Parts: sequence; structure tokens; C-alpha cells
Amino acid sequence: MTAPFRLFQLRVLRTERLSPSLLRVTFGGHGEKELDGFASGGRDQSLSLFLPQPGQEEPVLPPETDPDWFASYRRMPDETRAVMRSYTARAQRSDPAEVDIDFALHPDGGPACRWAEQAAPGQRVTVLGPTVADNAGVRFRPADDTDQIVMWADETALPALSAALEQLPAALPVRAWITVQHPDDAVALATPADAEITYLVRDENAPAPVDALAAATLPDTAAPYVWIAGEASCVRALRRHFVNDRGYDRRRITFTGYWRQGLSEDGLRENPSEYEVS
Repeated sequence: MTAPFRLFQLRVLRTERLSPSLLRVTFGGHGEKELDGFASGGRDQSLSLFLPQPGQEEPVLPPETDPDWFASYRRMPDETRAVMRSYTARAQRSDPAEVDIDFALHPDGGPACRWAEQAAPGQRVTVLGPTVADNAGVRFRPADDTDQIVMWADETALPALSAALEQLPAALPVRAWITVQHPDDAVALATPADAEITYLVRDENAPAPVDALAAATLPDTAAPYVWIAGEASCVRALRRHFVNDRGYDRRRITFTGYWRQGLSEDGLRENPSEYEVS
């Protein structure tokens, strides 16, 4: 493994249900100094989370010294190798050393969702996490001259949006839309920015995100920045709306497909073109 990421051995410290669909799991290092090298860049900092298979006490992975680590991981039997999923480092604290990861829960959720629902103190996981704060896992990067931020996320990207909002400068205008499963998932978000946040609740027959944003009146500013993340086809539609319909500079739009309707993350890794949202 190479910088700016490496493997960290973590254990569950506690869990907290934030809403019907959102569960926070707080991790500490499996060893006393294990998190000393972890350096989250905040915002939408991503990491790879490795979970044990049912019946395993810890994730089964190749040795970190393996020169072709990921290829070795992929060659391991499916029923043995650790489950890998991408998540956001929602928050990091140094005293005590802790990392929060928020999980979006679904009735038909996959292995990470099922693991989170039964997570208990002491259980072990591994993360491939950042060792420098300015790393490729941080995508939320508005330019210094940004005079307005527009955001959309679904519940899978809500942790990333929440963390990004917390680090914005005071009084910066922000319009954010968040699609969630239930009314009680509309959690309060903290930010020093001048933010107007709109929740779109699926169970209340909310409009599709692209329809909701297309109907919105946005200030005509000189240097807006757009960040959109969540289900890949929805991200694609929103990006096209901002580029084609609103004439935004595509270089000032950050877009990330976190998942794809009908495909698992394993399926997306085997068919990376399904992630494309251009």
C-alpha cells in the first residue's frame, strides 16, 4: 500500500441512531495508537471500509505488504474475502482518537447495511483511509472565488454533504436539496454558511430531484459551484441540467455516483462504466 492511503485496524466503540434511515457508528483504533496516522481532509472525505463475512471475527485481507495488494484481494474466494464498501469519514476527533461513519439503512440493504444494523462495541473492521489531509478522497473543492454553492444529495451522500456544510465560510450563500426516505430523516444540519436546505421525502411523493432543482430560482452569480452526489443516474441528469439548461461551467461542477439503482457496489466495480455520470 502507498501514501496517501493505508490500512487501519479499527473497532466499534458505540452506535447512535440519527434518524429512521441513518445510523452512526463510532470507531476507535484496535490498538492504542492505531489512528495516529489517520488524517481526514473533512468535507466528503471517502474511505474504503472492509467488513468481516458472517461468522468471521475480523475482515480477511491480504498482507498489507503484498506488492499487488488489490489484485490479491480480488483473487480471494468471494465467501472469504472481506466485504469492501465506500463510505464517508463523517468526522474525526483526536482526543479521544475516534472516527464516525454514518450508514444509510434500507429494508433491502446489502451486506454493509446489515452489518451496521447489528454493530456492537468491540467488533472489528479495517479501513483504507487517508494519511494526509489533502488527498484524492476529498472531492468537494469549491474555488476561492466561489460566490454561491448549489448541492444535491440522497441519503447515501447526506453524511458527505453534512460534513461539507460544516466547513464552509460564514455567510456564503448555499442552496441544498436532499432526497431521503422518511420525513424523520430530515435532520437538522449545522453550518456557518447562509444555507437554505430543502428535503425531498420519497414517501411523500416528492418531485424527482432534477424537477425540483429545475423549478428553483437561483441567483445569477458570477462564480457558482455545484456539488451533486448519490444515485448515479440521478447525478447524471442533474449534471446535464446544470450544464445544458443553466449554462454552468462544467469545470465548476463536482459530481459523484455513489451507487446505481439495481447494481451492488461489487457489480459496479466489475462494470465501472456503470459509474459514469458524464
